[in-house]
Amino acid sequence: MFQSLSTRQKKYQNSPQKGNTKIEIPEGMYIKCASCKKSVYVKDLGETIGVCPNCGGYFPISARVRIKSIVDKKTFNEFDKQMTTNNPLGFDSYEKKLEDYMLKTEEIEAVICGEAAINGMKCVIAVMDARFMMGSMGTVVGEKITRAIEYATKNRLPIIIFCASGGARMQEGIFSLMQMAKTSAALARHDEEGLLFISVLTHPTTGGVTASFAMLGDIILAEPRALVGFAGPRVIEQTIRQKLPEGFQKSEFLLEYGIIDKIVARDELRTTIGKLLKFHHKGE
Repeated sequence: MFQSLSTRQKKYQNSPQKGNTKIEIPEGMYIKCASCKKSVYVKDLGETIGVCPNCGGYFPISARVRIKSIVDKKTFNEFDKQMTTNNPLGFDSYEKKLEDYMLKTEEIEAVICGEAAINGMKCVIAVMDARFMMGSMGTVVGEKITRAIEYATKNRLPIIIFCASGGARMQEGIFSLMQMAKTSAALARHDEEGLLFISVLTHPTTGGVTASFAMLGDIILAEPRALVGFAGPRVIEQTIRQKLPEGFQKSEFLLEYGIIDKIVARDELRTTIGKLLKFHHKGE
């Protein structure tokens, strides 16, 4: 199911800069914010972790930027850096698509996992990257997250997963759907050991990820105005034959109805997660 990197794939992994550590925005001095429609100076976004200084709207950020903003300096030890899929269904042009995304994002897959410390508290962290095939969950994404959970369980560490996904990866069919059960089963074993799982929902968190590990957290946090749901509004309306309330798939709506525990601004996530880890450690 898994294989080592091909010769072409290795050139991305072995490049001097491993992973994109820049805010994912087009070239140029200014970029228009999708929320307020105002122009934003590109360099300002680097200082605000991709948050618009005018309205607080969120620009997408890479998994590397997310990790850098959350974990203590020089504490991140990445797992399974060279794991890649072998195209289990022989889907036409899939390998070429993967290599294109590797070149575009400077990443091997749609999730980065590893051990780190947050405010001095050791933990395991998995961060999905929506830039890589919309963060879709194929066999490698599911396997890397499962291994990270199992490592956390074995070493009695809390795990934090930053979710950002369009759901299952269509090019891997049923193998992709199997990752829902696999990750959920690993979290069940983690829970049986009395260990902490914090799920952080970012924009967007949809499909099979929402239907599995994203909503299984002991504590579920979300960024402001994040899209969280399983199917699209039109599909749901056609299925239940009812008109849905406006914004029902936004994090604010989910908080109002008790589905998530707290909405946390991007620049406050490190502090909030650090406090939760300390509370859990003292509780043990």
